Amino acid sequence: MKLGLIAEIAWLLLGVLLAAVGLESFLLPNHFIDGGITGVSMLIAVLSGWSLSILLIVVTLPFVWIGYRSIGPRFALKSGMAIVLLAAAIAWVEFPRATDTPVLAAVFGGFFLGAGVGLAIRSGGVLDGTEILAMILSRRTVATVGEVILVLNVVIFSVAAFFFTVEQALYSMLTYFA
Repeated sequence: MKLGLIAEIAWLLLGVLLAAVGLESFLLPNHFIDGGITGVSMLIAVLSGWSLSILLIVVTLPFVWIGYRSIGPRFALKSGMAIVLLAAAIAWVEFPRATDTPVLAAVFGGFFLGAGVGLAIRSGGVLDGTEILAMILSRRTVATVGEVILVLNVVIFSVAAFFFTVEQALYSMLTYFA
C-alpha cells in the first residue's frame, strides 16, 4: 500500500467515526434527522420501524452505482465502504447520549456529522448518496453542488415537519446549517 492510500483510508475511517458519533450521540436520541439520503433513510426507519443500518445501505446503493458509472470505481469503492462502515457502526457500536438539550444536540450533531462527511469527501468518497447526485447534476446543469443539496434538503425537512413536528424539523434544519 502506498502512503497516500493509507492516509485516504485513515481519513475515511475518521469521517465514519465522527458521523456515527453525530448520529448516535446527538441526532437519533433527540429524534432529529439529517438531510440527504441519510435523512431519507432516517425518515423511512422512523415511519416503518425498519433498521436504519439496513436502510442506509439499501437507499444509498443506487447512488453508489451511479457514482461508479459517472465518477469511477475507486470513488464508488470508497463510498460503498464508508456507507457500510457507518451502517455497521450504527448497528453495533453504542455511543453514549451526549445531551438532552435540543439546541446542543442539533448544533453538535451537525458539527460531528458535517466533519465526518467532509473527511470522507477529503478521502475521495462520500457518506451520503446526495453528494453523488449533486456532483453529477452540477456537472450537467448550472446548479452548484450546494444548491442541489439545499433543494433536496428543503423537501426532506418539509416531509419531516409533516410527519413529525415542526419543532423537530426546525432542529433538524439547524443540524444541517451547523
